[in-house]
Amino acid sequence: MFRPLWLGRAAVAALLGSLLVLLAPAPGGADPSTLRHSADALQAQNEALAQESHSALLELYSLDSQLTSAHAKVDTLRARIADLQRERASARHQLRVVRKVVRVSQRNLERRLIALYEEGEPNPLAILLGAETLNDALANLASVDAVATQDRSMLEQARRARSELRTLTRSLARRALRAEALKSEAQAAADALDAARSERLGYIGQLASQRSLNEREISSLESRAQAAEERARTVSAQETIAPVPVATTPVSTPPPDEPAPTTGRTLTVVSTAYALRGSTATGIPAGPGVVAVDPTVIPLGTHMTIPGYGEGVAADTGGAIKGARIDVWVPTEAQAQAWGVRTVTISLHG
Repeated sequence: MFRPLWLGRAAVAALLGSLLVLLAPAPGGADPSTLRHSADALQAQNEALAQESHSALLELYSLDSQLTSAHAKVDTLRARIADLQRERASARHQLRVVRKVVRVSQRNLERRLIALYEEGEPNPLAILLGAETLNDALANLASVDAVATQDRSMLEQARRARSELRTLTRSLARRALRAEALKSEAQAAADALDAARSERLGYIGQLASQRSLNEREISSLESRAQAAEERARTVSAQETIAPVPVATTPVSTPPPDEPAPTTGRTLTVVSTAYALRGSTATGIPAGPGVVAVDPTVIPLGTHMTIPGYGEGVAADTGGAIKGARIDVWVPTEAQAQAWGVRTVTISLHG
């Protein structure tokens, strides 16, 4: 997802610059060449810091894209949980109503059974003899049978509805629990991305502070070198100015950055290279690691590993970059021509 926070080459360069500054001689006896050498070393360190800042900025852009997606997922799950809560509330309300219907139906049926027990079954002959007309007699008989059937039917329907609503409320409760678990996972991922973004921002600020400090020190060293040259011109031609030795500390060359793990999906694309300067389609300055893509194939902000090139971030687009095609940034036109058109299988890391 993102590289761990470490200084790499910039840290070694910073250490070298600090040693050179600490070991530089006092202004009174400084050798101009030594001072300028220290200034050159600090300038080289600043160039390394600028490259590191550019890489950190690309990582920050990639993290911002991932963070936006993570927050959108959390919002979607929150809306889903709210919908499930409303469905559960409605189901519980319906269940309460149906329970009342069951109780009323049971009481009605019980009353009719008690009446039948106490008064006996209605005598059809008595109903016929008590009716004024034949139609009245038939209607009375049908009414007695319909009332008994209606009581039984209402009780059965109410019981079925109660069972179905109980099943629905349990299902909604399980779905709500799953949605809550997914939301917690998505929120944890968003929090981790937010923490990584804060680290990147702090790191970029540290690099900017170090570069500013180096610029001030370079200016001081240049002034000291000019002052030493002025003093040297006033000394007699017969006088020899012995150079002041500068202690050196061997610095081992750090190993190249290890490639990011190639986990995740791979994609075979046609690749070209470009060496244009300026801003990209996303506002990121063109520079090492910037890759132009078709956003419908590779989303902007995607971190990738490209054989023969190294790590990059999808941070630019182009009119000719359509489909499975990418365009990698290189420093010079000669390198772009040397890259040519080649088919590579890249690894996408999100």
